[in-house]
Amino acid sequence: MADRLTQLQDCLDQLATQLYASIRYITSHHPSSPLAGQQRPGTPPGPQNAAGADQINTTTNNDPPASPSHRPDTPDTFAAATRELAHDLVLKQKQIEALINTLPGIEKSEEDQTRRIKELDVELRQMEEERREVVEEKERLLERVEAVIAQVKRV
Repeated sequence: MADRLTQLQDCLDQLATQLYASIRYITSHHPSSPLAGQQRPGTPPGPQNAAGADQINTTTNNDPPASPSHRPDTPDTFAAATRELAHDLVLKQKQIEALINTLPGIEKSEEDQTRRIKELDVELRQMEEERREVVEEKERLLERVEAVIAQVKRV
């Protein structure tokens, strides 16, 4: 099991991937609709009215897409897919929030965290001193055992 920071980083990476995939889907599958006063690429210019503005182009979605990467879905399919994408993004965001809330010290002030770090540092130094003493005792005992073995060999 990875630590919480690694899990958080993985979730953020996954969120970025989901955002990219969502934007790419929306960009390449949105249903096309002409804007008022503009024409679709590849269509002949429409007649102009007395004011000089182009009339609204009333082409249908059966026209070829403006670019080969644009493959529009039906409005119902597109709406369902975008709802699902949004739902997935919200779930990932909630997962990230849950991981953040489980991080140690999230509810403590900076002073409390600094004090705790100093306490842990003192405790670590004490444990290191105890370890050093135990290693020295082990070395003394090892020397005694070796001396006893050497005496047994002489006998």
